[in-house]
Amino acid sequence: MTRRSPAGFDEVQPGPGWEALPLPALVLDSKGRVAAMNNAAEIWLNMSRNSTLGRVLEGDEMGTRLRIQPSLAPLIGRVIAGDEALYHPGIRFEIGDRAGGHQDRRAAVHASPAGDVGGAVTLLLVPQDETGLHNQTRAVRTAARSAIGMAEMLAHEIKNPLAGIRGAAQLIGMNASPDDREMAEMIVSESKRIVSLLEQVERFGDTSAPNLRAINVHDILEKVRRSAAVGFAKKTGIVAEYDPSLPDALADGDQLTQVCLNLVKNAAQALKDTDQPMIRLRSFYDHALRLPPDDADPTGRPLPLQIEIEDNGPGLPPAIADQIFEPFVSGRENGTGLGLALVSKIITDHGALIRVDSRPGRTVFRISLPKA
Repeated sequence: MTRRSPAGFDEVQPGPGWEALPLPALVLDSKGRVAAMNNAAEIWLNMSRNSTLGRVLEGDEMGTRLRIQPSLAPLIGRVIAGDEALYHPGIRFEIGDRAGGHQDRRAAVHASPAGDVGGAVTLLLVPQDETGLHNQTRAVRTAARSAIGMAEMLAHEIKNPLAGIRGAAQLIGMNASPDDREMAEMIVSESKRIVSLLEQVERFGDTSAPNLRAINVHDILEKVRRSAAVGFAKKTGIVAEYDPSLPDALADGDQLTQVCLNLVKNAAQALKDTDQPMIRLRSFYDHALRLPPDDADPTGRPLPLQIEIEDNGPGLPPAIADQIFEPFVSGRENGTGLGLALVSKIITDHGALIRVDSRPGRTVFRISLPKA
């Protein structure tokens, strides 16, 4: 059913099952204007119905809030011309102002004629990032379990004999010739470096639960920003884009600080050869994001509080992009590959999510946390 809106377009009023659809759905009139949208579309596109109805979906008015690539115009044109339903996977929806922070989402789009409404088209969006989110979450959890197993093995099998090697080298060096003393000192030095590495690895064996409590994520981010600005990132621009209305998150403050500090330090190291290096610390609320459902929670735990750490560096090497949270996988020449594996373990222990989206010129790590 349609009715003429005060704005001069035919506003479609679908049947009662429209709002019950679990997937985002819209109806476009013959001029490409949004004639109807359900609640799921409001949430997924982060746009209210009142501000969207009557506007051309891919028009200039929507350009600051929504950009769609590739354009849906050819698909819609074929639906209208052929009066048949068509499908297009992998459509990217860039939601929000580019200058003020935006979100990239992907969906398969099912387009079909809108019943008795001449020239109108119904769009059903099937989010495709859920599968990727589930796969990446499973990979992060697997990486964490692997890291814990290796930590226990390495701590027992390497650290103790290493202490004996270092002690023997120190004794040899006391009575050795200058050349041999230099070699003994090198053994001691390298032994200390390996011990330091093992101490990092041993953190994975800590199975104690995080001390979860209500924390303000902006306090954490500001602590990290100030530390970076006077230390390892003092030659890098750091921009803070916070949503001051965010409620408290449920997290371990010390561990979350460690995670964010690690991510910002990685970003700064990735920017060392970049002109005008920039790191953005961003927070926002996402109503739609949940933990992938499982047997314990078939609906998926809500994770609405988002932290993003973005840099404008070269991006992750394609060869390791899918394994970046695995232990001993590193894109740096002298990297240990333990930092992000530890990050993944901490976030997994929180019952939260961490993901990465990387391409040349833009790498974003997003942490999704529950409300307190």
